[in-house]
Order: sequence, then C-alpha cells, then structure tokens
Amino acid sequence: MTTTNFIQFDADDFDAAKGKGLISTIERDLDIAVVPFSSDNEKAPTHRVYAKSPRGHDIEVGGIWKKKNAEGKPYYTLSIKRLSFNANLGRFPGQDDPTLQAIIEWEPRD
Repeated sequence: MTTTNFIQFDADDFDAAKGKGLISTIERDLDIAVVPFSSDNEKAPTHRVYAKSPRGHDIEVGGIWKKKNAEGKPYYTLSIKRLSFNANLGRFPGQDDPTLQAIIEWEPRD
C-alpha cells in the first residue's frame, strides 16, 4: 500500500522543521516540500509549501498555518489556494511517528 497525503518532517518541532510529502487527488499527484517561514505578522504561515513546475522549477503553491482549537491546543492547517485544497495535519490511525503527519482534506467554508 502506498501512503498518500502526508508530510514527513525532519524533526518533531514542526515550527522549525522542513518536510517532504505527497498530495494525491483524483486529478493529480503533487510532490511537495515544506520550508519554515518566519514573520512578524501573526497571520503569516509557519511554512511555505513548494511543488515542482513541469520543467522542474520550485514554485510556491501554498502554506501551513498554526492555529489553536477551542481548548487552546495547537494544530496545523495546510492550504493550496490555486487547487482550492484545504487540510489539517494529524496522525494516521495506528502510527506513532510524531514527524509523520497525515494531510486530512476538508471542504472550504463559503
């Protein structure tokens, strides 16, 4: 079985970690790289998401944002605006590697 829709980070401190992953949809498979991004803007993403162009150039396609749930615990969301792709990061069922994050797609709100 091939694992799809994931990011494998190089450390379990996501705010400073780089990662590589895969997003598969019915239309495409997108190899991605995520790179930490720092900004004084509190609404800025924690990471920029890159993919390869058809000629092999790195292009920025989206971002990852750190948010807080109703209990004040942090979680991460990923967005690729051009594809209207939105997701949360989380664990695959039964896996215990904190650096491996599932990309759990959700529909955008109107």
